[in-house]
Amino acid sequence: MTTSLISNSADPIRFGDTQLTSRFLMGTAGYPSPQVLEAAISVSEAEILTMGIKRQAANVSGSGGKAWWDLIRKTGKRILPNTAGCRTAAEAVALAQMAREIFETNWVKLEVVGDDYTLQPDTFELVPAAKQLVDLGFEVFPYCTEDLLVAQRLVDVGCRILMPWAAPIGSGQGITNKDALQRLRDRFPNTTLIVDAGIGAPSHAAQAMEIGFDGVLLNSAIAQAKDPVKMAAAFRDAIRAGRAGFLAGVITPQPFATPSTPVTGQPFTI
Repeated sequence: MTTSLISNSADPIRFGDTQLTSRFLMGTAGYPSPQVLEAAISVSEAEILTMGIKRQAANVSGSGGKAWWDLIRKTGKRILPNTAGCRTAAEAVALAQMAREIFETNWVKLEVVGDDYTLQPDTFELVPAAKQLVDLGFEVFPYCTEDLLVAQRLVDVGCRILMPWAAPIGSGQGITNKDALQRLRDRFPNTTLIVDAGIGAPSHAAQAMEIGFDGVLLNSAIAQAKDPVKMAAAFRDAIRAGRAGFLAGVITPQPFATPSTPVTGQPFTI
């Protein structure tokens, strides 16, 4: 242990059979320029980058798409393709299989959206899609809500990672249902849990880590910041601080005051 924060290498995170050191997963869409994206990736120290298959995979062969893809590959990071934009299990499964061929990975962030306003996952399509993909040999990272029953069904079909939202995608609201996320953490102690969607500020990411989540996935909060590179660094540090706080043991809130300096007794707990 260091004298400041716990080092990444001393506190690894598991994604199925893969062990990594960074708990920061980063999206690659919506940045003002390739140069800003590249700098933000570098300063974030993230080891996993997500990319929308529908938005980018079809354009990899084009000049603009090829330049973008070359930039991503040059980083040496792990690619986590996602099925954003899919509405049915069949569509998501087909897109995931395409991504496996293009990006040479069996990892997939599974998104099956059912509502245009909230971009909430469609449970009735998400679980069957997850089962099919697990059966096909994928390591599935399902984007879901904080619903315990849905989470249980995803784990039951073989998902070793869950990615519940904090709030609707891109909303920047932060954690809107902390108690529900805490219940997920308590119910699935051996499942890798990544907060995905709705994070807007570094303090939101720190809070997610403080309650015991394994990592945070971010895109809009960095890409749409006034200075994405500085924001990536801020989130990097917030995620580390939140994790260190969790490991150190955050005190339990209580509805009454307790004096921090006793007027009698010993100055130290013995």
